Amino acid sequence: MLRGDYLEAWRINALVMAARDPASRDDPRLPYHLRWVWDGRPFQGRRILVRCYHGLGDTLQFARYLPVLRSFAVSLTVEAQPELLPILSSVAGIDRLIPFVHDAPAPHSECDMEIMELPFALKLTPDAIPPLRLSIRSTPAFEGAIGLCWEAGNWDPGRSIPSNFLEPFTTWPCITLQTCPTELNVLNRQGCPRDMVATASLVAGLDLVITVDTMIAHLAGAQNRLTWLLLKHQPDWRWMAGRSDSPWYPSLRIYRQPAPGDWPAVITQITEEFAAARSRSFEGGQPARASAAACGQITRR
Repeated sequence: MLRGDYLEAWRINALVMAARDPASRDDPRLPYHLRWVWDGRPFQGRRILVRCYHGLGDTLQFARYLPVLRSFAVSLTVEAQPELLPILSSVAGIDRLIPFVHDAPAPHSECDMEIMELPFALKLTPDAIPPLRLSIRSTPAFEGAIGLCWEAGNWDPGRSIPSNFLEPFTTWPCITLQTCPTELNVLNRQGCPRDMVATASLVAGLDLVITVDTMIAHLAGAQNRLTWLLLKHQPDWRWMAGRSDSPWYPSLRIYRQPAPGDWPAVITQITEEFAAARSRSFEGGQPARASAAACGQITRR
């Protein structure tokens, strides 16, 4: 998967599936993120239930597969995190959206699948279908600003960086996309709302999003916002290896640690690239928001 060799990954996955004990499917003794759900049964002509057992970003990332899956099904129900239901309501092909309740998951359907199992089930690589496209009205007050996100989930602290690492960008109009208050010189020091639609509205108007590997990267990518992803040296498989771009999101550029823990090198690189883009826009006498937009030239190199 890190190499982007999906055919080989799927071959291995099929062997793993064949060796599983059917009794361990969706095992309630395991945490949800460790469970496997689809047992390989045919999904064509079935009533399908897609369960979203992982993170908010995972659901946004793999939701692109739902319209394709629906083309094979009699009906498609998606059991998703409650926070995402308003956003997913616009995704084509979903017949029914229900909230995922941790202590009371939905009963089994004719065919159950976990949303991250869909690439394997459908045998479709990420560049074979377009990413989820969210059309959300932007928040006018922050249009043209830069969005900053420095903290990922606490289950992997290696993805996060200290907030002051992003201080060089606050000489430009910036907002935080973290929900907690911050001392950074941003336009919303009280923090981002704890509401997915409100957060998506903030992201929709930004010229650039600078974020660590967390849900914000997927929310920005799904809205085709220019996104700089700050990635640790040993990344999650989805970002692959040795690439500065991503087949998951055309508007995303990856900045990787050159060595484990070396965030200063990453910050130096993005600071220099942003300064160069900002300088070019000033030389051209362009409006304020153009310096962030100019980063798109860098992103698409």
